[in-house]
This record gives sequence, C-alpha cells and structure tokens, in this order.
Amino acid sequence: MMDLSAILTQRWFSFDSQAWLILLYALHLTVVFLIFCHLLRQRREATSAWFWLLLAWLVPILGAILYLMFGITRIPVKIWRKAPARAPRKGDPKPDAAETSLPLAYWRALDHAGVAEPVHPWAGDLNRALNGILPDLPLLGGNRIEPLVTGDEAFPRMLAAIRSARHHIHFQSFIVGSDEVGRMFLEALVEKARAGVQVRFLYDRFGSTPAVLRRFFAGYDDIPHLQIADWSLANPLKQQVQFNLRNHRKTLVVDGETAFMGGINLHEDHVSCHNRPPIRDYHFELHGPVVLELQYTFLQDWYCMTDEDPEILMQTAHFPTPREAGQMQARVINSGPTHPSETGIDAVFALITAARRQLLIVTPYFVPTTDILRAIRLAALRGVDTRLVVPAVSNHFFAGWAGRALYEELMLAGVRIYERRPPFIHAKALVVDDTAALVGTTNLDVRSLRVNYETNLVVFGETFINSLKRIVLEDLAMSDEIQLDVWRKRSRRRRAIENFWNLFAPQL
Repeated sequence: MMDLSAILTQRWFSFDSQAWLILLYALHLTVVFLIFCHLLRQRREATSAWFWLLLAWLVPILGAILYLMFGITRIPVKIWRKAPARAPRKGDPKPDAAETSLPLAYWRALDHAGVAEPVHPWAGDLNRALNGILPDLPLLGGNRIEPLVTGDEAFPRMLAAIRSARHHIHFQSFIVGSDEVGRMFLEALVEKARAGVQVRFLYDRFGSTPAVLRRFFAGYDDIPHLQIADWSLANPLKQQVQFNLRNHRKTLVVDGETAFMGGINLHEDHVSCHNRPPIRDYHFELHGPVVLELQYTFLQDWYCMTDEDPEILMQTAHFPTPREAGQMQARVINSGPTHPSETGIDAVFALITAARRQLLIVTPYFVPTTDILRAIRLAALRGVDTRLVVPAVSNHFFAGWAGRALYEELMLAGVRIYERRPPFIHAKALVVDDTAALVGTTNLDVRSLRVNYETNLVVFGETFINSLKRIVLEDLAMSDEIQLDVWRKRSRRRRAIENFWNLFAPQL
C-alpha cells in the first residue's frame, strides 16, 4: 500500500503543475491583449498589426519581447516634450517680455529670414500642400545650396568649414567608421575644441556599432569643449527598449551660418581608396536662412539625448541673423516617430503627384509604401516621363530582391527602370518637372519613410535643379535600363526569391 504522504505529495504536485499552467496561460492571454490594446492606440497597416499579434500569440514571451524591441515605432509625446517649444513664426503674436526667452533667439533669427512663395504657379500649389503637411517648417528664401558628389567632394569642404569655425560646431552622423575618415574628422573636431570652439558630436549607436564595439570614441573623453553623445532609444535604465528606432540624419552646422546635409556617412567607403572608387552619394552645402532650421533640428536631437540646459542650447549665438546667400527657396522636412504621423510619406507623395512632365527618382533601396508605389505608377500612366535609378548590386541583398519584385508592375505602367552599375549608389533624390527637388537622407523604403528619424529638403530654384539634374543624368548614363520583355522571361526561381523577400518589405 502506497504511503499516505507520498499520495498527498503526488496529488499536490499534480495540482501545482496544473495551477502553473493555468497561470502561465492567463499571463500569455494578458500579454497578447495588452499588445492588442497598444496596437489600437495608433492606426497602422492591418498587415503589420496582424503580424505582431500572431507572433505574440504563436511565440509566447519571445514574441512579446520582439514587439517591445522592434514593433513600437511611436515614442510617447512626453519624451519629445523635453525639446524646446516651437519658436513663433511671422504673423504669430510676439511673446510678452515676461515670458521665457528660451525660443526667442530662434524666433528672432527666422523673423529676419522671411517666408518665401514660389513664383511658378505649379510650384505654388505644391508649396501650399506642403504648408499643410509642415506648418512649423516654412519655405525660406535667400539660400545657396550646392550639390557635392561622394566624399571626395564633400569631405574637403566639410573639413574646411570645421577648421574655419569661430564659435561652435554641431555634427551628426548615422555611421561613424573606426577608420581613417572617422579619425580624420574626430581629430579636426578635437583641434577646434582645444582652440576654444564648442563642439557637439552626435552619432547613432546602431549605425556606428563597429566603432562602439572597438571603443573608438573612448579616446575622445575629457577634452574641454568637446561633447560626444550617442543616439539610442534602447536604454532599459530610462525605460526605453526601442531597438528599432534609429537616427538616420547626417548634418553639420558651423557657427549657425554654414551647413552640410545629405546621404554621406563618415566612413572610408565614401572616398577613393586603394584604386577603389567611392560609394556614389549626394551631399549638399548650404548657406542662408535654411541653416537655422537644420540647427534647430540638431539641437532638438541633442537635447533629447543629453538634457543639456536649454538656455545654453537656444542661445543667440546659435541663431545669428541670417544673410541672403542666394536665390534658392528651401524648406526642411523632418520625419520620424516623434514628428506628425507620416510627414515624410505625405511630402514624397505630394511631390510625385504634382509631376506633370518629368519625374526622376534616385534611391539605394526601393521598397516603398503602397501609396507611394501607386503614385509613381499613376504618374507614368498619365504621361509623365518617369525614371527610377537603383543600384545594380545592393549592399543589402534582401532589399535589392524585394525591390525587383515591383519592377514588372511599374514597367507595365510606363516607368523606366535603370540599374546603376557599381560602385554602389547610396544617393537619394527626386526631381520634378525641373521645378522642385527633394534631397536628403530618406530612402524610398518603409524603414526610412516610417521608422527612422530623417531630414530632407524641398528646394525650388533653377540653378540648383539644373545642377542636380546633371548629376542624376550622369548616373542614368552609367546605368542599364531594364527591358520589360527581357525581364518577364526571368526564371521562376528568381521570381520566387523576389516575392519571398518582398513578403518582409514592411519590416525592411
């Protein structure tokens, strides 16, 4: 006969196991329900929402962790309220003297800049649409903007601007290489810091992972007037676990008067080296009132990461009264999780749908949102000369395959697609009717359009448009056009690979 204590222990163990199973199942249901409630807080594409719900349901614990790390693409407003308040614009009532002086330097500087209006009626219609999309970022006149192709052209000009700095240097890059280029720029910043110039340098921690792992930035600690910070929203100590959110901006502002922005990172791949041509990329040197907007954008990002005293960041010296430097009109387009929803997508969509004669698109990764894909197709269908330039060989093979899955439907609509021969083209540009252009950091992929922090410019100005178009036509001349009849004969294996990677397009 079995011992009574053994019987009781066996029954207790059985009951305990069942209780634990019930508890774990209830916890699993609760987690899935909480994810469902979080998904309802902001509208997102149904396919994306169902993907995360199914993942959380089918892969307990791990699915919830992955959602926490990569599925949250919106930051609570309270985080961004750390940034200084928006400066008043022309037409706004002037602040009372008793009010905080925090935004006054920015406001006073822009008050002298003046809001511009395009002369061309077509451009005026487009600008009115952009006014609705970007009410806090007006079109500013009096700018000079010069395209620079590859690091071979951009880096010498950037270094010269750094060496000419008198008061401050604000520098931001997505990728900083622990190589000769990264070291060259850091040493130039150190030299100016030791001369008394205030230097703030911000890099994206994910984009610069190799440099972080090699402790590249550790050698630049404790240098007077030099502050280095990393951008990351993955910090459990601050209750931030958003590994998926990256700052893709690349901006240099010197003394609030000269700025550089575009697609070029601080990496040796962007310069000619050992008989190897550089990555093909576009960068831009700017002078005029639009520099103030780039300055303000940098200071917002810097404040978000460092909590430096806003009174120091918004000082008058950071926002000197702008001088007219040229005839170009430009407006900054900032997008990202803490900006109004889908600002970048709306701006790109507005430019594409405004095209009447010609649309030139250059992008390193072509995995756009459904609405932008449709806008490109419809532009071609209504008779617009629509040409798309992408790399023949992508540095992210999955993005290349996913983009090719879209070729056929575009070519059937009349879009002409060109694959640029190596070196890899990392440039981003959209030229519309020789009247307007969009340049900056945004790739035509879902990550750039919806998840990353990005900065672009919409520019009106014949001189700039002509210069940019010549560069784009050079890339067209170095490209091979995809022929529809040939493309449709590709193997079933290639089609399957393209469609497989396109399944992951919302997450690329």
